[in-house]
Amino acid sequence: MFKVESRDKDTMARAGLLHTSHGEIRTPVFMPVGTSGTVKGILQKDLAEDIRAGIILGNTYHLYLRPGTTVLREAGGLHRFMNWKGPILTDSGGYQVFSLSENRKLTEEGAHFRSHIDGSSHIFTPENTIDIQRVIGADIIMAFDECTPFPCDYKYAEKSMRLTHHWLGRAVKRYHETEPVWGNEQYLFPIVQGSTFDDLRRHSAEAIAEAGMEGNAIGGLSVGEPAGEMYRMIEIVNEILPGDKPRYLMGVGTPANILESIERGIDMFDCVMPTRNGRNGMLFTHEGIINIKNRKWTSDFSPIDPEGPSSVSLYYSKAYLRHLVISGEILGAQIASIHNLAFYLRLVEEARKRIIEGDFKRWKESTVRRVSERL
Repeated sequence: MFKVESRDKDTMARAGLLHTSHGEIRTPVFMPVGTSGTVKGILQKDLAEDIRAGIILGNTYHLYLRPGTTVLREAGGLHRFMNWKGPILTDSGGYQVFSLSENRKLTEEGAHFRSHIDGSSHIFTPENTIDIQRVIGADIIMAFDECTPFPCDYKYAEKSMRLTHHWLGRAVKRYHETEPVWGNEQYLFPIVQGSTFDDLRRHSAEAIAEAGMEGNAIGGLSVGEPAGEMYRMIEIVNEILPGDKPRYLMGVGTPANILESIERGIDMFDCVMPTRNGRNGMLFTHEGIINIKNRKWTSDFSPIDPEGPSSVSLYYSKAYLRHLVISGEILGAQIASIHNLAFYLRLVEEARKRIIEGDFKRWKESTVRRVSERL
């Protein structure tokens, strides 16, 4: 399923191949977030051809509520429903339930919650989130967990972690008792929790590794903690998680966060930042970070990014994109989203190349400085 092709001599960074029924994924990899069966404002054709996404992410919570499992079953699964040929990963919905703190109640059975759409009552359990993800048909599916907020006290973090581990045992059982609905192989990833407490993270990583699943995820980070704390938790966890299986850091992050995490042994990433920030006028470029709304770009007719991570990066000027964004034109959000996603994808592709060529550390240090600069 996963093969490490090359390891960096100076860091924990590695380049790998992850095989799925819908194609091979070259790691490190960034996954565009397609929460409800769409990466906001972007055609699947552009995802495949211009952005060159190797895998995209969907969300069980949102897909369960709308369009619902009946429609997805009738459609033949999410791949057919959205006409996406490549691999898909689905988050179990734990983070979304966590974000509904005013409208949910956690028990050993699962999470009782009210829909953000119409207020209707629902429950997610470790078992039914596996069943839902079977119907969705994603290549990689996640075990249901609780994502702790930051900050939180030790007692709450420990209780939450133990609940996540209890749910994991039930999710693994259901996973082994059931078969994929659409015939494609599905891999279950459990999730390490434990907030920013060293001993809890170690204990959780040991429990997750012991489950012996096809890959592992690290959750509960990028929720407000300082970047240094996040990197420290990654180092602690990756000393324990098996090195022959992919490691997925959930919901991270900035270009600098991604490069620092690759250095610490992470293989897979997702984040809404490239599209969400792009829609609001923030562009990630090889020269640094641009707020395209700033007046300084009004008459700058140079390409969005001279190094051209996508066709739109070279085809449109900063001045034109600023005009679109300031005017509230939908095309502006679309161009910015395509550019930012392509930038993220090229960044991890280059990281992979540097790992294989043996100069990742030097390249990473200079690149982090450059891509973090605000222009």
